[in-house]
Amino acid sequence: MSPVLAGILQLLALIAALALAYRPLGDHMARVYSSDRHLRVEKWIYKGIGADPDTGMRWPAYLRGVLAFSAAGVLFLYLLQRLQGVLPGSLGFSSIDPDQAFNTAVSFVTNTNWQSYYGEQAMGHVVQTAGLAVQNFVSAAVGMAVAVALVRGFARTRNGDLGNFWADLVRGVVRILIPLSVVAAIVLVACGVIQNFSGIHEVGQFSGGSQQWNGGAVASQEAIKELGTNGGGYFNANSAHPFENPTPFSNLFEIFLLLVVPFSLTRTFGRMVGSLKQGYAILATMATIWVGFVALMMWTEFAHHGPAFDLAGGALEGKETRFGVGASSIFAVSTTLTSTGAVDSFHSSFTGLGGGITMLGMQLGEIAPGGTGSGLYGMLIMAIIAVFIAGLMVGRTPEYLGKKIGTREIKFAALYILITPALVLVLTAAAMALPTPGHSMTNTGAHGFSEILYAYTSAANNNGSAFAGLNADTQWFNTTLGVAMLLGRFLPMVFVLALAGSLAGQKPVPETAGTLRTDKPLFTGLLVGAILVITGLTYFPALALGPLAEGLAS
Repeated sequence: MSPVLAGILQLLALIAALALAYRPLGDHMARVYSSDRHLRVEKWIYKGIGADPDTGMRWPAYLRGVLAFSAAGVLFLYLLQRLQGVLPGSLGFSSIDPDQAFNTAVSFVTNTNWQSYYGEQAMGHVVQTAGLAVQNFVSAAVGMAVAVALVRGFARTRNGDLGNFWADLVRGVVRILIPLSVVAAIVLVACGVIQNFSGIHEVGQFSGGSQQWNGGAVASQEAIKELGTNGGGYFNANSAHPFENPTPFSNLFEIFLLLVVPFSLTRTFGRMVGSLKQGYAILATMATIWVGFVALMMWTEFAHHGPAFDLAGGALEGKETRFGVGASSIFAVSTTLTSTGAVDSFHSSFTGLGGGITMLGMQLGEIAPGGTGSGLYGMLIMAIIAVFIAGLMVGRTPEYLGKKIGTREIKFAALYILITPALVLVLTAAAMALPTPGHSMTNTGAHGFSEILYAYTSAANNNGSAFAGLNADTQWFNTTLGVAMLLGRFLPMVFVLALAGSLAGQKPVPETAGTLRTDKPLFTGLLVGAILVITGLTYFPALALGPLAEGLAS
């Protein structure tokens, strides 16, 4: 079987699996967030944290809950790393330096999972399981909660009530993420992913000496890493490591995990707003971009430009021979179009244009299908922008899902789409202008610029993948990337929740003959076009200096 055909068949199998899971998972999540019941374990949690899950919250109260909970998470994880040297189960590793502890704490709480350290050489069992794995669950649940709050903003009228943050957080973890992660972890263990709490082992004798490996609860962390679109690897090689991703089947299963919740949330959205067709329109937009990017990536990586590529069947440098070019291309696109950031190949080794595709996927806002929760609310923001553009073209006040998109709403949407590019471009310019950050670059020219641009794109968009070749474990990068992750996560949430509150306070507008039908293919096409044009106008000059220049020169 040719490598191209193998890649296409894996893509078709993945689409079929996602289609089978779409309806039951989407409906289940809609029931979870619409239920009035509280499970016994949830009641214990509410009692322990002193929260009343039945109290409705307006958007400022909901936002305070998000920020307070996340701030507590950053503080706890920072202290856990700083105290690692005196904790049991540390495997003899010392405490983490202040700048790196700050970066890592922010990274995992913001669902970014950027890592400027070698996991198997820095973090012991306690930090990995009690710190990083816990944040994998709750940071994903926070994103889902904010998405559901925005959906309620469309569904509710004239009361401003967005639900209860603590109830949404706890239900997301207890009823959705934990059950799915248990099943996923069992499948991964069956595939050969390790799950233990063993210490460090010396393996074999080689001409250059011996090699050391440590075990860990890898399968359980791998499951939520992908399912929650987190991305942090237990080992430095991430999903290219055979202990994390041993077989072609486990590779395809991990891609399925990182896509299934974001795609299925579109059905949850349709259920909660009372129109499945609206959910299908958002799904079609996400799927069109995702499939288009996968096809483009496969084309760039399978295109033969010399005898080495001909012999390898494609651009195989930096890719696992266990998976090949096709599966690596699907993984790379899926991990950058979501906020996962996990890798089974190294994006710096992709062709110039292939590396640009991974970068562009993040720069779209990771909305196809995006992160767990963040992808849905990001796409709904873009839908509001598209409706506004359509309204300008026909001279009619824009409406979406029966709510008017007025001056207040469009300001929130505009601020949302401007904050992340501003962070990326300003910090990239600063790093290139100052003398010290440039010392971390392994490469020069267009590829070296791409390393810096990719790092800040990944951080500000809460992706977490790296272009490789950049030494990010410096005070400059640990600090500035940490700031980019914080602002890139929580400033957009401010605008999302403010927008949700504004929509929830409106009364519905009756549909007329002049209302734009947002459940039709025409709107899907308009939405795809708006996303590509807005992103292109924003980032094209920077991309022209990096991956485009490299790709055209090769």
